Amino acid sequence: MEYIPAKTIITRCQSPDDWFGNDYNMNIYKGCCHGCIYCDSRSDCYGVEDFDCVRAKENALEIIRNDLRRKVKKGVIGTGGMSDPYNPYEKELCLTRHALELADAYGFGISIATKSTLLARDMDILQSIREHSPVLVKVTVTTADDVLAGKLEPGAPPPSQRFALLEQLSKEAVMSGILLMPVLPFLEDSEENIRQIIHRAAECGVKFIYPFLGVTLRTNQRIYFYEKLRELFPGEELAERYRKRYGGSYECRVPESRRLFDIFRKECERLKILYNMKDIIHAYKRNYGEGQLSLFD
Repeated sequence: MEYIPAKTIITRCQSPDDWFGNDYNMNIYKGCCHGCIYCDSRSDCYGVEDFDCVRAKENALEIIRNDLRRKVKKGVIGTGGMSDPYNPYEKELCLTRHALELADAYGFGISIATKSTLLARDMDILQSIREHSPVLVKVTVTTADDVLAGKLEPGAPPPSQRFALLEQLSKEAVMSGILLMPVLPFLEDSEENIRQIIHRAAECGVKFIYPFLGVTLRTNQRIYFYEKLRELFPGEELAERYRKRYGGSYECRVPESRRLFDIFRKECERLKILYNMKDIIHAYKRNYGEGQLSLFD
């Protein structure tokens, strides 16, 4: 494991209500080895060289402890936005686990985004945090097909295992749901895939699904993505279809996005699954008293 210097790790969010009500961001690791071919974090604007190599921040736990001590206002700490906090190295290093323990000790809530089933190891700490602060777990699922996911996300656990994690979280009464993003045009944007994810989510007791029916592509990430499409799907001319339809656009929404979102919305409403950001935030923070809520709103 390579370690890189850091001055601070817990940083303030500019607009907490824009993304799951996170008040703070926490990235202990830099880079990710899940190998997802669509990952926006490879883009030049983030300045992460050799993104597929995971590095940890030096003295991370000491820095996090000091950051939390200095925070005047309690709140929800979001992690997993830039790199998965449960990469394979975390199994031995336990940096994320110990960071959760610090968040618990200092009275902060937590909002986790991951593709990894290793999160189940830390269920005890999540339960402890729930006693005083909001807890939210978001598991990314872009396809219900394990074989397709093995091509698109080769280093991540298959969707079937992620659904099993969601079922466990539901049984433990931890507020959890799915990040249905990205939905790749021409690969994952079928009505069948959308319905399969929703129905499997309902079977697992998922409380919400937050979607983006498309993918974001910046210049260098677009080049990488197109190369992978040609490598993984030879003869299908997927890169050429992207180029023809989207050109240099940043947001590449799926064809028939309105029709697919209407199907998504109706199925979620029928199955009582939340999908609106404000509703999700309200749902996972509402069980905390007025005094506590005033800290997080």
